[in-house]
Amino acid sequence: MAKDIQQFCETYEQYQLNTLEKYKLARLSAGETNMYRKISFKSLPFQLIWLSIAFAAWNTKDYLKREHSVVKPYQASGISIPFWDFTGSVMITNSYIRLTPDLQSKSGAIWNNVPCMVSNWELQVHFKISGKGKDLYGDGMAIWYAKQPLTPGSVFGSMDYFHGLGIFLDTYANQNGPHNHGHPYISAMVNNGSLHYDHDRDGTHTELAGCEAKFRNADHDTHLSIRYEKDILTVSTDIEGKNAWQECFQVKGVRLPTGYYFGASATTGELSDNHDMISIRLYELEVPIEKEEDRSKIDPAAAFFAPPRDHVEDPPPPMSGTKLFLIIVCALLGLCVCVVCGVMVFQRSQESSRKRLY
Repeated sequence: MAKDIQQFCETYEQYQLNTLEKYKLARLSAGETNMYRKISFKSLPFQLIWLSIAFAAWNTKDYLKREHSVVKPYQASGISIPFWDFTGSVMITNSYIRLTPDLQSKSGAIWNNVPCMVSNWELQVHFKISGKGKDLYGDGMAIWYAKQPLTPGSVFGSMDYFHGLGIFLDTYANQNGPHNHGHPYISAMVNNGSLHYDHDRDGTHTELAGCEAKFRNADHDTHLSIRYEKDILTVSTDIEGKNAWQECFQVKGVRLPTGYYFGASATTGELSDNHDMISIRLYELEVPIEKEEDRSKIDPAAAFFAPPRDHVEDPPPPMSGTKLFLIIVCALLGLCVCVVCGVMVFQRSQESSRKRLY
């Protein structure tokens, strides 16, 4: 590789020198003798420039797939963007695609309408989740590689019992039992259509892996990378403004078919947030092919998928002081009513006995 780069630089340098000499001779005939100075293509800046050109030419590890990407400017025609469809409360602006506003009971999704035929890929998502709530907010966002696009449902605005891969950016903790974790939380789930995403347990019964990530209301850009290469799923984040990926989790033995669709969805309930998508970029990864395989006919699967655990009910929350006080007051009132009724019944019985005696 080093020899190839050196040869490229030398060849390009000789070409530039020959071109410059021809141009100088043409201009010298016109009397312009003082406009040229000796240019050294062996200087460090020029070498760095041509070196970067060489690496750009030979580095074929990733190719941007424009038909699976959406970036600013969105080039919307009316309410549509080429290669992408929308559903629900989606709003397109010059700066972002808002899946849901900071309002209750909203749901929206954006889906690529071109099936992905790439076996090894990396999806880079620039997103923002923000809102006015300080302590209570929700519900979250999902990034999809799924068989059934544009199908609304209960899993962050998309369908349950899906086929494919879901990456969930959960901002509200529903689970208070033994499998709880901090929020916001990023997790992955692979489904062949037979598994239920248990939203009340934050999906902990069916997740492949997950990590806590403080991406909400960040003062800087927040990015997510989903890399699928040689049946290895790696999810990384750049949420601290350092322009560097930090691994969230990695799972081996994940098998995903080709021909599925990329998408993103979000939902709000009693709690709300703005869920914004700024850009989605898909890169094709060029890796050595050991053996040809028709990936279009396989089912989504994960070798290290943990089977669903028993649905254990959470312990009842402790009784609040106000509720306890109301219960005591009601009990006392009930006791008073019983005493009054008992006294009235006793008095009536006494009067009846006296009448019989007379």
